[in-house]
Amino acid sequence: MIKFLDIQRITASFEPELSSEVQRVISSGWYLLGEEVATFEKAFAEYCDSTHCVGVANGLDALALILMAWREMYGWCEGDEVIVPANTYIASILAISRVGLTPVLCEPNEEDALMDVSEMESLVTPRTRAIMPVHLYGQVCEMDTVRSFARQQGLKVVEDCAQAHGALYKGTRVGALGDAAAFSFYPGKNLGALGDGGAVVTSDRLLARTVRTLANYGSREKYVHVHKGLNSRLDEVQAAVLRVKLARLDADNDRRRQIARRYIRRISNPLVRTPHVRSWLGHVFHVFTVRCECRDELQKYLAAQGIQTLIHYPTPPHKQEAYHEWNHLSLPVTERIHREVLSLPISPVMTDEEVQQVIDAVNSFQTGDF
Repeated sequence: MIKFLDIQRITASFEPELSSEVQRVISSGWYLLGEEVATFEKAFAEYCDSTHCVGVANGLDALALILMAWREMYGWCEGDEVIVPANTYIASILAISRVGLTPVLCEPNEEDALMDVSEMESLVTPRTRAIMPVHLYGQVCEMDTVRSFARQQGLKVVEDCAQAHGALYKGTRVGALGDAAAFSFYPGKNLGALGDGGAVVTSDRLLARTVRTLANYGSREKYVHVHKGLNSRLDEVQAAVLRVKLARLDADNDRRRQIARRYIRRISNPLVRTPHVRSWLGHVFHVFTVRCECRDELQKYLAAQGIQTLIHYPTPPHKQEAYHEWNHLSLPVTERIHREVLSLPISPVMTDEEVQQVIDAVNSFQTGDF
C-alpha cells in the first residue's frame, strides 16, 4: 500500500530532534504564550517576507480573526461582502460567515482551478469589503491582478495560504502578497504541527495587534477586555515542532516539485489530465490533483493497485447542507472540477520507486476496469 500521505514517516524523518524539542518544552513547565511561540512567530514572519506573525489555534481561526479585526478597525457592517472562490475548502467560506459577513462565490478558471480573476468585477457591489484569494493545491493565484483590482475598488486582500506554505509569486512568498494572510498548520500541511495550529501574517502593525488581542479573549492586559474576543492560541509544544520543521520546508517543497515533475512528464494516460503549472517556484504541491471524467472508477482502480488517493473535494460548498440556501445555484465550472479531481500521493518522504509505481498504475488504467 502506498499511503496518500504517510504522516508517521514524515514525523520520523525529523527525529531525534523533534522528540528532543518536545521533551524540552514539556520539561520547561511553560505551555502557553511563552518564548517558543514568540521565537516561531518571528522566524515565520521573516520567512514570509513579512513583519508580524500571530500564532493562533488553527487556520479557520486565522481567517476569521483577520476579518473580525477589520470589522473592529473599519466599522464593517453585518452582511458586508467578501469575494471568495467557489471551489475552495469550506473553511474559507465558514470564516466569512462566522464573523457575520457574506461570502460571494467566484467561479474558478478551468486551467488551474484557481479563482478566475476576470470574474471579480461582476461580483463587486457597494457592500464588498474584501477579496479572499485561495492558493489552492499549493499554487499561487494571479496576485498582481487581484491587488490592482483591490486598490482600485478600495478593498482589502486576505490570502488563504492554508495549502501554500513557502510558495513564491514573482520572488515574493505567499503571506506578503496581500494585506494579511492566514495559514493552517494541520498535520498534513507542507508545514504541519503534531496537532492543530495556525497563524496570521501581516505587515500591518495595528492589524497584528488587534488580531492578537481578539485571540486572547479580547484582552491586552489580564482581566481587561477591549473586544469581544475568543480563545485561539498556538501552544508552546506546537510552536517548537513548527520551528524544527520550518528549517526544512524549502527542501521538502523542492522534493514535492521533483515528484510533481515526474508525474507530469511520465503520466501519459489520455483519460487523465495532469495539473497546469504556471510557475514551478509558485507551486508547492500540497496536493497533486489530476482530473478524470471517470474519476470514481480511476480511484477504485488505483485502490486495487495498492495506491491510496483522496478527493479534494467531493462536494462544493454551495451544494453542502450547511449552505442549503445556495443549493439551487448552478456554478458549472466549480461543479465540473469537483466531479473530476483526484489527488495522487505526494510527500517529501516518497521514494522514486513509489512514485514510479503510481505512474505505472495511472498509465495502465482503462475505462471498464471497474
